Amino acid sequence: MAAATTRNLSGKVALITGASSGIGAATAVLFFKLGASLVLTGRNLDNLSAVGAECEKNSQEKPLLLIADLDKEEDVAKLVTDAIKHYGRVDILINNAGILETGSIENTSLGQYDRIFRTNVRSIYQLTMLLTPYLVESKGNIVNVSSVNGLRSFAGVLAYNMSKASLDQFTRCVALELAPKQVRCNSVNPGVIITELQKRGGWSDEAYTAFIERCKITHALGRPGQVDEVAKTIAFLASDDASFITGATLPVDGGRHAMCPR
Repeated sequence: MAAATTRNLSGKVALITGASSGIGAATAVLFFKLGASLVLTGRNLDNLSAVGAECEKNSQEKPLLLIADLDKEEDVAKLVTDAIKHYGRVDILINNAGILETGSIENTSLGQYDRIFRTNVRSIYQLTMLLTPYLVESKGNIVNVSSVNGLRSFAGVLAYNMSKASLDQFTRCVALELAPKQVRCNSVNPGVIITELQKRGGWSDEAYTAFIERCKITHALGRPGQVDEVAKTIAFLASDDASFITGATLPVDGGRHAMCPR
């Protein structure tokens, strides 16, 4: 039996979007512990600086912190330019930034559709496109943070569901296109994870509390997930431990994707 490998990202440069909170922040801290050099981007300077400070504990190296609004083409382009100027390479791209809004076909709007698709799909399309030459050069890999909502259908978050289904198809297509050049592309598909995503999407404290309570019955393992559980899965897919995995959409959802109402 082959010996288990030790997950190690030393010598790798990873660019992580949405790194100022939630899954992105947890992934940044874990990647830093695993030896990666980091480019961290987000829109909130205070939060991003706090994540950077957490990474810097017990280390002389500092992550490169870049404030960017991924909805703006010029910000995405500058992000790539600044990252390459600083490190000269990118080995791992973590497309984590995303937004959520509630809305059904009865009360949604084209504005909502455009907002969600600009962040959850278009910005990822642009950033991945611009970084592809560098990922090909380094034989790197991409991990997209999707959702169980890309795998299953849920009422009341129509545009969000569509954006994550689109992201999953993007993952599979890019995986096939870049496989001949030894660049891998995968997605993680979290279930409900304890973050600020829902509250930033306009949910009240009462609605969010009830939503989390319902996880006892909507997730087979009977609970919501934690950000570090998703971060560890991202680290696995980004590491050489996953060297023969590409085009995968990997649920990290406590079994929610496998459940059906009875």
